[in-house]
Amino acid sequence: MGKGFFQVPVAVNEPIKGYAPGSPERDTVLQQYRAYYKGSADIPLFIGSKEIRTGKTKPLSPPHDHKHLVGQYHIAEKKHVQEAISTALEARTEWADLAWEQRAAIFLKAAELVAGPYRAKINAATMIAQSKTIHQAEIDAACEFIDFLRFNVEYMSQIYQEQPDSAEGIWNRVEYRPLEGFVYAITPFNFTAIAGNLPASAAMMGNVVVWKPSDSQIFSAKILVDIFKEAGLPDGVINVIYGDPVMITETVLGHPDFSGIHFTGSTDVFRNLWTQIGNNIHTYKTYPRIVGETGGKDFIVAHPTAKPKQVATAIVRGAFEFQGQKCSAASRVYLPKSTAEEILSEAKKDISSFNAPGSPEDMNNFITAVIHESSFDKLAGYIESAKKDKEATIVAGGGYDKSKGYFIEPTIILTTDPHYVTMETELFGPVVTIYVYEDKDWNKVLQLVDKTSPYALTGAVMATDRYAIEEATKALQNCAGNFYVNDKPTGAVVGQQPFGGARASGTNDKAGSAQNLMRWVSPRLIKETFVTPEDYRYPFLG
Repeated sequence: MGKGFFQVPVAVNEPIKGYAPGSPERDTVLQQYRAYYKGSADIPLFIGSKEIRTGKTKPLSPPHDHKHLVGQYHIAEKKHVQEAISTALEARTEWADLAWEQRAAIFLKAAELVAGPYRAKINAATMIAQSKTIHQAEIDAACEFIDFLRFNVEYMSQIYQEQPDSAEGIWNRVEYRPLEGFVYAITPFNFTAIAGNLPASAAMMGNVVVWKPSDSQIFSAKILVDIFKEAGLPDGVINVIYGDPVMITETVLGHPDFSGIHFTGSTDVFRNLWTQIGNNIHTYKTYPRIVGETGGKDFIVAHPTAKPKQVATAIVRGAFEFQGQKCSAASRVYLPKSTAEEILSEAKKDISSFNAPGSPEDMNNFITAVIHESSFDKLAGYIESAKKDKEATIVAGGGYDKSKGYFIEPTIILTTDPHYVTMETELFGPVVTIYVYEDKDWNKVLQLVDKTSPYALTGAVMATDRYAIEEATKALQNCAGNFYVNDKPTGAVVGQQPFGGARASGTNDKAGSAQNLMRWVSPRLIKETFVTPEDYRYPFLG
């Protein structure tokens, strides 16, 4: 056990590399991308010290080149899920007892590995698996993941330092125990950093984890496993399984030692998980922690004083970066009639400068593919409906093609109905819908923004009028957990903008903050009395 009050290295945000033509980082990541593209990965389950290959496999293909195979992964049976749980519980005692600074050192080393020798690997794998451009891979898989690791270590140390006051003759102290049991982490396809952070943040606080990555992110999840292993994470602390989500979840949530779920994904899935946990509540040894970040129908609302070019840029970046597949992506926009035409003209000009959607290997591409065929088909369906509806007009984009990759053109739908289906439904793709309001209806449009969607993840107001900004900030206080003034509603940075939303967007436990880490501990207060009373009588008894 360490002897000392240790100060961890001060967390700073990882600088974003530019990948300009001719730069060494560009050449290195392209070389790694091509090696992965030509390779044939065989990805096992990771349970304790074992790499389990079940023989039942599924193929791995890039979304931008879906007929090309880059590997396969093995599917778990129920017995493997049970083994992952028992292995985690066996590892729990030793891991929970490990001094906190030893746990911190593992994850700080992981951050340095990502920043250095694994940077090209994690970025190239994310480009392959999730069809991210190098910029989107860099800000996610490298920088954000590094930031999660570094800042969470700092937050962990701050949590442990939070101690109660002590009166004369007694000593009050709080220890922040890991949860009693194991944590279930379910991670999404769209952010490699989130895939790494959800199991790592719980493990950092002394918990053991059963982790199920998204089927569409397994190729880059394997690199995360490699990083954890090289950083020295003991066997059994994080166990990785893939396969039938219903079977896996029923097995996990049916276990009496289930103590918490760390989830990012769809609202419907999260609600079903909550229901399952509620139905099983008499099974558990302790009330499970339920932490989830789910969907969004994120907005930009522009005031008549907003500068048109700034609004257009916020729309283009907010709606179309990573093909609109960010939980925070702008998908509904409210423009004043006085400047709407100019804003749309600027946005269309930007879109016309894009290359056609293509591979992230070509670094001239701003847009690549959506994640899989079902997403493509859903988006194509909404686009086709908009082409036929009297209340909607496609003013940019509207094309799609899945012959080689799942390519959807960046699309702007203009609607005369503020409750048109694509103004209210989460699409998760490069489709944004715009409603134009009368300038005099600014107050009414704020109410419309607040009441249109069940979600409350991100949103943005754009204006130069400070009174309008204050009015919007107050009126929209409940419909965005992350609210942006004169910026796009995407791009939260760890240590600067803790991320999460309420309403149907989740439990708002703010990933990348001490609030989130507090969910993975169970505090115990210890009061020690130095001179113990030997007479029950109080002075009032006379």
